[in-house]
Amino acid sequence: MVMANKIIKDIKKHRIHVQDPLAIEKIHQALTEKLALYNGKDIDSVVLLCIGTDRSTGDCFGPLAGSLLSCERQDFFCVYGTLDHPVHAANLQEYIDTIKQTFNNPFIVAIDACLGSTENVGYINICDGPLQPGAGVNKSLPPVGDIYITGIVNVGGFMEYLVLQNTRLNLVMKMSQVLVQGLYKTAVEYGKPKARSC
Repeated sequence: MVMANKIIKDIKKHRIHVQDPLAIEKIHQALTEKLALYNGKDIDSVVLLCIGTDRSTGDCFGPLAGSLLSCERQDFFCVYGTLDHPVHAANLQEYIDTIKQTFNNPFIVAIDACLGSTENVGYINICDGPLQPGAGVNKSLPPVGDIYITGIVNVGGFMEYLVLQNTRLNLVMKMSQVLVQGLYKTAVEYGKPKARSC
């Protein structure tokens, strides 16, 4: 989980609200734009690193998105971090090492929950550069990702752990579903969709 004001500066940031009727298309367009910037750079695979834990409703944005996309059985994104196998503070470095050992030159998309100001709750941000996970709860974790996607799930600034525990699952679920539909649309364009598995 990150804090919106502690995210590393990016070149271009896309902000899409979960209630925007064009949210899925905007997510797809933003991802297509980001991927186009790296086209021709000998990318081995596109890896989604979905960070968070199922022990906190606010912090399950990443693993929930990972689980939902895993059900789509697409072959474009390699997904790490699901509700069954979450990527969190205790094992993040282990997963980063695994990805480096498994892929020659992966393009990593880091996904995590985020706390921010009241007016920004419900926004999905797609940004250039690495994510600094754990910044919102004062944890020092390694930066990760060529680009990152954050979902602002609640208001930050005070008692972040309690805020995350009391975040509405309804909002996190809607944000994850919208993100995954945008990701899947991108996967269909770049890869070959397979039959759904769940």
